[in-house]
Amino acid sequence: MFEIQTQIDIQASPARIWAILTDFAHFCEWNPFIVAAAGIARPGQILSLTLAVKPGRMMRFRPKVLHARASDKLVWRGRLLMPGLFDGEHCFTLSPLEDGSVRLSHSEQFRGLLVPLLRRGLERDTRAGFERMNQALRERAERHNRQAHR
Repeated sequence: MFEIQTQIDIQASPARIWAILTDFAHFCEWNPFIVAAAGIARPGQILSLTLAVKPGRMMRFRPKVLHARASDKLVWRGRLLMPGLFDGEHCFTLSPLEDGSVRLSHSEQFRGLLVPLLRRGLERDTRAGFERMNQALRERAERHNRQAHR
């Protein structure tokens, strides 16, 4: 198993962040990592996602939603070809902080026969994609807050 863990603090409500994270149809407007998405954030549902793994390289897959609790946690599992070859369990957790902000923990656990061969690229490219996505999510959520307070 190999895991990537990232986090970012966002000055927005859990409900606002959740609304952005689960509005898959609008990912193309703001998300530099998951550049196209469709589906419903409900356990058992299948999503359609297109990742910009690195410049010029896209990856499409259809993960299954495992867990979706509003304003709290979203988890899906994607697989390459068949179980046990390359499986990834992607997780977003929202944790309210005392100052009114929210800590987004964004992680993925990778399992399977191909993980050792792909580990270097995962560490470099996938981690960078997570961090770009986290930053873009913060900018979108906080921009909404600034506009709401004008």
